[in-house]
Parts: sequence; C-alpha cells; structure tokens
Amino acid sequence: MDAVVMAAGEGTRLRPLTERWPKPVLPIDGRSVIATLLHELAAAGIERAFVVTGHLAEQVEELVGDGSGFGLAVRFVRQPGVLGSADTVRRSLAAGAQPPLLVTAADTVYSPGDVRRFIEGFTASRAAGAIAGRRDPPPVPAHRDGLRVVNGLVEKVVDNDPANQLGSAPLWALGAPLIAFLDGLSGPPFELADVFKHALESNLAIAGIEIGRTRDLTRPIDLVKENFPYLG
Repeated sequence: MDAVVMAAGEGTRLRPLTERWPKPVLPIDGRSVIATLLHELAAAGIERAFVVTGHLAEQVEELVGDGSGFGLAVRFVRQPGVLGSADTVRRSLAAGAQPPLLVTAADTVYSPGDVRRFIEGFTASRAAGAIAGRRDPPPVPAHRDGLRVVNGLVEKVVDNDPANQLGSAPLWALGAPLIAFLDGLSGPPFELADVFKHALESNLAIAGIEIGRTRDLTRPIDLVKENFPYLG
C-alpha cells in the first residue's frame, strides 16, 4: 500500500511560528511531527510514501530527504496552493501512487501501532475505503468533525450531533473504487470528505475504524505543552 502524506498546509492557526517553519517540521516530544509519522508508516508496513509539499516546501523536503532514514522510499509532489486534501491525492496518483492508498495529514502524531491497526482493519473489512475515528481529542464544530459509525461502517462523514463523541481523524484509506470520485468535485478546495460522501451516496461501504488518542499542534502554546509537559 502506498501512502500519501499531506504536508502542504500553511498552518494558519500556528502563526507567527509557521511564517518561518512549516507545521510538519515542528516538534512533539522533541521530534518533528513528520519524522514521527514516517517512522510509524514504516512500522505499519508502508514502503513508499508520496509527500505533498507546498508552504515552505524546501524545509520539509530537506528534513525528509529520500526517506531512507525512516525506512521508506519517498517521492515529493508539489501542491501550488491551498487546493484541498482530494487534490493532494490526485497529484500523488499523477506522480505514480497506486491504490489502495493510505492518506494522512503530516501534522498528526498517532498512538503507536494505530496506523498498522487501521490498515489491518481496512483490509479485513473489504470496504471500498475507510475513515479513522477518535475520541481524544473529541469533535469540535468547524474544526474537528463528528463521524457517525454504526456496526463498523460510516453512516455520516460529517455528523453534527453533539451527543456523538467520535470525531474523524486525518487518516483515510482509499480503495480503487473511490478514485473515480476524485473528479468532478466542487472547489477549490477539493476535499476528501466530499469523496467519501459521494461514495456513500453510491452505496459503497466505508469502514469506520476507531483509533486511540492523536496529538497535533493547533495553537502556538501547544508547542510548549507538547514538548515540556512539566510546564503544563
């Protein structure tokens, strides 16, 4: 399985830090987030990753190199603007990525082993695709969408029910049947949420796989909290 790593974002909520450094190179636990992620991808059995860069791309590309330091083969793909998550997948496919694809944000640290468990859950489900769900952190309207999962299958990609404490995580699997839905999206930006909505409307099964806690950097203060816990 190839991986698509979305590392092109501007990280606007982390300004002014992200005016100088791209969000994926900033640290959690003293290690850049994208470094932790790439090690986790390799541990999950991923051999090839397409890293999509944009904002301050050179810093991400210099840090990652050819991927050999993380146990991966890495190919870089440039995204020229804020064009959305579905656009990152389309550009990776054009660069040679082959479905099924594991797609992940580059600015998220997953609990150890969760990426492998997600891949195994998707494979076992035989669904057309999969979305990861998490309870920590919980859904936050307009920031982290709720995800409705019933009997292991996604019923609603964006669930606004305040009683639902399962939120979507930035970890997806796209099997070959979903690739056609990458075309004809409204935008820009072109988003994966719309791809999965169209798949559900076409009666394709989408697995909902719950994972553990995820960590990321949302505000500048998080850089302190996630690296110096004794100050928290």
